[in-house]
Amino acid sequence: MDALEQIVTAVKNVIDNFGIPFRGETIPFKVIALLGAGAFLTIKLGFVQIRHLMHGFAVTSGRYDDPNEPGDVSHFQALTTALSATVGIGNIAGAAWAIHFGGPGALFWMWMTAVLGMATKFSEVTLAQRYRNVQAPDATTHKWEGTVSGGPMYYIESGLGAAWRPMAIFFAVMLGTTAFLTGNAVQANTLADTMRSSFGVPNIVTGLVAAAILASVILGGITRIGKVTSVLAPVMAAIYVAGAVVIILLHLDQLIPSFALIFREAFNPSAGVAGTGIGAILVTMNWGVNRGLFSNEAGQGSAPIAHAAAKTDEPVSEGVVGLVEPFIDTIVIVTMTALVIVMTGVWNERVPSELTMDGGDITFVVANADGSFEEGDAPAQVRVENGRQLITAGEPAFAWHDVIVDQLFTDQAQTVPFSGVINPGVDAVANDGTTYITLYADAVEGGAPLTMLGFRRGLSAIGDFGHYIVLISVLLFGISTAIAWSYYGDRCATYLWGPKAVMPYKIVYVGMHVAGAVIAPAVAWDLGDIFLGIVILPNLLALVMLSGQVREMSNSYFQRKPWIENAEVRRRLKEGR
Repeated sequence: MDALEQIVTAVKNVIDNFGIPFRGETIPFKVIALLGAGAFLTIKLGFVQIRHLMHGFAVTSGRYDDPNEPGDVSHFQALTTALSATVGIGNIAGAAWAIHFGGPGALFWMWMTAVLGMATKFSEVTLAQRYRNVQAPDATTHKWEGTVSGGPMYYIESGLGAAWRPMAIFFAVMLGTTAFLTGNAVQANTLADTMRSSFGVPNIVTGLVAAAILASVILGGITRIGKVTSVLAPVMAAIYVAGAVVIILLHLDQLIPSFALIFREAFNPSAGVAGTGIGAILVTMNWGVNRGLFSNEAGQGSAPIAHAAAKTDEPVSEGVVGLVEPFIDTIVIVTMTALVIVMTGVWNERVPSELTMDGGDITFVVANADGSFEEGDAPAQVRVENGRQLITAGEPAFAWHDVIVDQLFTDQAQTVPFSGVINPGVDAVANDGTTYITLYADAVEGGAPLTMLGFRRGLSAIGDFGHYIVLISVLLFGISTAIAWSYYGDRCATYLWGPKAVMPYKIVYVGMHVAGAVIAPAVAWDLGDIFLGIVILPNLLALVMLSGQVREMSNSYFQRKPWIENAEVRRRLKEGR
């Protein structure tokens, strides 16, 4: 596993550092591509995300639905399927990691990714509807296979021409692989990590149970997925947002200072709890954009696959539904998470923690002069005396969530300092020969546990239950995200090999969910970031090249106003019933 971690880290560093030099730092190319494409589409489409957001909510409500139009699911079910993939671990763990490594200012760049991403999402969903492959249902078509296939691979090939088919194939392969990682392994890993830290449940047990639930839904195809997510997504979002709103109201005096901190740290970051150096704005920006993409998936090309299945003959009518998605996901829910973490002050606070010696949360970092940290290779051993690490400047130190631990103890009450050696990834052996698998210390949390701490602290005035809101949300979000991503992956498999590939893909997908539960968290997240950084490029290129078509379809749609006729059809159907 150490060798795999080193390879993954090295590849991720290459992708993250590939970009344009600016004032001694590097602006990552994926940041330029995402924000640049979003800004280009925003201007070309006349700020569609502002002018037509309310129309998007109206279409989503179902008031213009015509059940006789081609497709597999309603507008609302298409949105909830896509939201089930985006409103999930990225909102709970991803936002927390962004603040952990990028500081509070990372939230600002997540907002920017979302606002510009709304125009990007509108474009890719509209094109996915325009160039989708619709098969007439007949006696030989299995319902679970679905009648619609759509997404970037289709509009790359059909929209740009047959000469671009290699890029379409490349996209389908990359996104199908991303489904295994970002949409599946990371979700399973966060589920397992949360269950282990909360209840001591072994990772493999969580993985097996979650995989069984996952299989029972995805084997029913998009129709079953749509029915499940149309209930699950609104319920889980309502529970989570309601808890966050109560915390904000209870800490209302911290609201304005928290927003001030977020804006100040976005452009002039101080030495953050992990990763961010003084003035390292590009580090903060990179974490915000990375986690913003992971949260709302705008430009990634995944959500258009779900939206392509919506019942409509007007591509733009689903495009406006698509632009609602980043608004709900990032502007609303991610902001709730970030405000809870910042307003309760847990984002940079050390709390009593149980450190498992063979756990994936242990890292080894080197402290820099500006207060930031860089991950280093694990030494053969770490000598500890009276709880303090004996290391010299420039040597990797034992860390939890990439933050150096000040003092280690053998008991939970932290009264007996540990003296001995730590064998990285194995155990800790005291001077008297006693072996410890677990040590205790005040450490900084990250990911879902950090969000749980924020909710627990934020609701402590009315009871000790806040962390259970996050726990329930993680369980629901993690499974629902994996459910939705299975559909993205099987549409990629369908494009590459035809309908016969759907069932084998689903079986392997369920197996990967089990494997993801036991993969080290850093590996799972880094692998996901690697493939996210690659898969966006062909999609963004196609969106820019086809933006003229999107503008033409958009202008035509809003001039003709076909939703008025659909509203009349729906009214007659209701009267007939």
